Amino acid sequence: MSDRHISQHFETLAIHAGNTADPLTGAVVPPIYQVSTYKQDGVGGLRGGYEYSRSANPTRTALEENLAALEGGCRGLAFASGLAAEDCLLRTLLRPGDHVVIPNDAYGGTFRLFAKVVSRWGVEWSVADSSDPAAVRAALTPKTKVIWVETPSNPLLGITDIAAVAQVAREAGAKLVVDNTFATPYLQQPLALGADVVVHSLTKYMGGHSDVVGGALVVSDQKLGEELAYHQNAMGAVAGPFDSWLVLRGTKTLAVRMDRHSENATKVADMLTRHARVTSVLYPGLPDHPGHEVAAKQMRAFGGMVSFRVEGGEEAAVEVCNRAKVFTLGESLGGVESLIEHPGRMTHASAAGSALEVPADLVRLSVGIENVDDLLEDLQQALGR
Repeated sequence: MSDRHISQHFETLAIHAGNTADPLTGAVVPPIYQVSTYKQDGVGGLRGGYEYSRSANPTRTALEENLAALEGGCRGLAFASGLAAEDCLLRTLLRPGDHVVIPNDAYGGTFRLFAKVVSRWGVEWSVADSSDPAAVRAALTPKTKVIWVETPSNPLLGITDIAAVAQVAREAGAKLVVDNTFATPYLQQPLALGADVVVHSLTKYMGGHSDVVGGALVVSDQKLGEELAYHQNAMGAVAGPFDSWLVLRGTKTLAVRMDRHSENATKVADMLTRHARVTSVLYPGLPDHPGHEVAAKQMRAFGGMVSFRVEGGEEAAVEVCNRAKVFTLGESLGGVESLIEHPGRMTHASAAGSALEVPADLVRLSVGIENVDDLLEDLQQALGR
C-alpha cells in the first residue's frame, strides 16, 4: 500500500507511512475496504495478494505498515483487541511446559490471560519486579521462553530498563515482550532498545478518541513476523476495516496529542504532590520517582497517565472518583478526554488476592488534552480542596 518511507521523522511517518493515495481516485486517505472477498483473475490469480479479508484487507494492510514504521519494526499486525494480540503472541511463542516471567504490576486483563487462560494449557508463569533486572534474572527457569514487561506499567507507573532486561532475555534465550501502550512509539521505541516484540492496545492512545477497540504486535524479526501472521490468520481475531481506518486516522495526530497529554499530566502530578489529602503520586516525570532516570533515558516525555493514593483508604479513593466532573468516571485510557477510575474495583479487580493486587486507596488518571486549569480545578474539588 505504501511508498518507501520518505522520512525517518516520527511526525512525518505517522501521517504518510501506509497512506499511499488511492490509485483509482487519488483519495489521500486509504479507503475503507468493507469487503469480505475479492475477485480472482483465474484460480490462484490474486490481485495484490488479496483473497479473503481475514487473511488480508487493504485498509488493515495500511494500518499494519503504519504501525511497523512507527515502532521501527519490519512487520506490524493488527487485531480485534489488545488481548487478541496478546493471545496470538502467546500461542505462537509458547508450548505446554514453557515458562513466562510476568511483571508485578500489569494490566488486569493481561494477568487474567496468564492466570486463568494460558495456565490451563500447561504454561507456567512467575512474577518478578521488572524494574530490577536482577529480580527478573532470578525468576528465570530453564523453561523460560518469554519475559513480559509493561513500561510505564499499569496502574502503578513503574519503569523497566528495557535495554537491561533485553540483555537478561538474550542471555536466557528468551523473547522480551514490551507492552508499549502507555508510552506509544512516539515516546518510546522498545525494539530499538533490544525488545523482540512490542504489544499495543490500539484502543488507547493510538486510536486516541475512545471510539475503537483494537490491538497490535510489531516485531523486528521477519521470520517471527511470518509466524505471527500465520497464527493471526489461523485464529482469526483480526482488526476489521473500519476499526483499522479509525486507528490509522488516530496515529496521524499521535505526536501532537502525546505532547499535550504529557504537558497536562506533568502539571497535574505537580499539583497532586502538593495536595494535603494525597499521600503519594506515581508519575515517572517526577524527580523522586524511583524510575525517573531510566524513563528520562528511554522516553521522549513521560506520558499522560498519573496515579495517586489518598488518605482515608479505599472509600476515600472511591469518593474522589465519584466527585470528579471534568474527569469522566470510566475504564480504559488514552482518549482526548480525561478519565478517572478506581483500579482495585474496576480495571484490576481480576488481580485481587494475587501478587499483582493494587492498593485499595489508589486512583488512576488518564489525563486528556483539555485546558489544564479546568483539570486542576476539577481534581481539587474532587479531593475537597
